[in-house]
Amino acid sequence: MSLTFKKHIDKFVKISDDEFEEIIKFFSTKDLAKKENLLEEGQICKYYYFVITGLLRKFYINDKGIEQTTEFAIETWWLTDNIAYEHKTPSEFFIQTVEKSTILYITKQNQEKLLNTFPKMERYFRFVYQRAYAAAQMRFKYLYSLSKEEFYFQSIKRYPEFVQRIPQYLLASYLGFTPEYLSEIRKKRIS
Repeated sequence: MSLTFKKHIDKFVKISDDEFEEIIKFFSTKDLAKKENLLEEGQICKYYYFVITGLLRKFYINDKGIEQTTEFAIETWWLTDNIAYEHKTPSEFFIQTVEKSTILYITKQNQEKLLNTFPKMERYFRFVYQRAYAAAQMRFKYLYSLSKEEFYFQSIKRYPEFVQRIPQYLLASYLGFTPEYLSEIRKKRIS
């Protein structure tokens, strides 16, 4: 389990096995069932989550009472409500498992101690945030420059294994349309 995390860190910064043994002490591990909530709207977001196995999603409930998915996290991806985590304020989001999952998680306080103790990890987290920001930029570009159909096909092209894992109704929520509309698009592609 921790080997997955070590390999991920090693993509960005080199750390020794001894350093990793100390780094991992700042984290906790949890096994979660499908559809288990890690965060609910109104709660203070205390943790930053790293997916070892499984799939998480972040969503909010819009003014019509419909769940709107904003992000997913699969293996080796990080997920939190960044604003609530950084500012220790009530969250406007939910974070929930889509599949049975195993995660590592860290508190803001432990993350600060980790960064002070292992400055290399500052670089690691900078790369993590840069990648997340770049992904968000591309999502916004696709949302505003592509038709819904094009956005769906671009998502399939860029992340085929990811799209296959996500239930259709959640994928539709993420892409900004109804499950029925997604079914129509998929039928057109098959025809």
